[in-house]
Amino acid sequence: MGDRANRGGATSRRWLTRNVAAIALLSLFSDMGHEMVTSIMPFFVVALGGGSGAVGAIEGVSDLFASLAKIWLPHYSERAGRRKPFLVAGYLLTALKGVMAFATIWAQVLVVRVVAWVGRGARGPIRDAMLADSVPIAYLGRAFGLHRAADTLGAVIGPLIALGLLAIHWGYRGIFLVALIPGGLTILIVLFMVREPSPRPGHNIGFRQSLISLPRDFLRFVAAAGVFGLGNFGPMLLILYARQSLVASLGVQRADSWAIGLYILFNIAYAAFSYPVGLLSEQTGKRPLLVLGYLLFALMCIGFLVSARHVIVLGPLFVLGGVYIAIVDTIESALAAELLPDHVRATGFGLLGTISGIGDLVSSLVVGLLWAHVSLASGFIYAAILAVLGAGLLTRWPRSQQ
Repeated sequence: MGDRANRGGATSRRWLTRNVAAIALLSLFSDMGHEMVTSIMPFFVVALGGGSGAVGAIEGVSDLFASLAKIWLPHYSERAGRRKPFLVAGYLLTALKGVMAFATIWAQVLVVRVVAWVGRGARGPIRDAMLADSVPIAYLGRAFGLHRAADTLGAVIGPLIALGLLAIHWGYRGIFLVALIPGGLTILIVLFMVREPSPRPGHNIGFRQSLISLPRDFLRFVAAAGVFGLGNFGPMLLILYARQSLVASLGVQRADSWAIGLYILFNIAYAAFSYPVGLLSEQTGKRPLLVLGYLLFALMCIGFLVSARHVIVLGPLFVLGGVYIAIVDTIESALAAELLPDHVRATGFGLLGTISGIGDLVSSLVVGLLWAHVSLASGFIYAAILAVLGAGLLTRWPRSQQ
């Protein structure tokens, strides 16, 4: 989009384009199905004979394969000059995750999740690039904030549906099958509502050359995000922590319900803060807010480390988790869009997603294994240290670059 700079002074109403609204709706239904599955998956894995190590392995290995898709497919969407066909394929694969209802061992859950995460990995950078292409540069913060808020509203509705189905004694497998419905809706939305933002010529630039051409400031940012990602473990481990903390006093069924309820609270905070954080970043700059997000994650880890295992104490910690991830997810995406030129935007988002995915693999595996074989405290300490190091790298960025 050659006129991005000229459109930076557009009125605030112009930022809410057709694609911004469609992508927000797409993400709402996608995350609704995703979180229906995520909220009960740790319990299903345990029921199939797995433990915290298996949960961490599923989370981490899935993220690894998603990372491989993130680094390659966005580049080919730029070479083809069209993003939408790749986006359709990504959402189609992701929608298949509900078939894990037919798993009989936890390794089969791993296989289904890997396939779904390949689609999730491929679609994310392409979707983010399309979103950045569809809004004036001055309003990237609010556009990505709205997207994260809609995405996370789905993350609230999904576990609520799962909780309601558990309350009427639906099994885990039935909930997985219900999750196929919002997955199917995402296919319809991406086919009939999302449009290519503007015609763009394809190119024959090789993958390596595209990486070399990425701006140095963007690469500095990716390095800091990568260090943070090495400690930023997935939320499935928090759900499992809550369940194991409460099962002795509440019993299995009530502990499951309260653990899902706490995860809903986490996502309510996530949804509530995403759009305001995006707006705030347009006034204060994006880097200081991202530093704050990294430090809040470290604070959350310390809180879980020292807190009593009671719902009244766990509640504020899950809220803090929602606030930190609202900041990190919104600002990392908006800052990447701001730093990347149009012709390598999807490739840049892919690199960021890949580095973050590698971090997710390492963090989920390490924290899960430390929890299982050393102590719960060691996992939280490891994660907090990496978050502080990531924040430190961001503060070393030149002051003129926010």
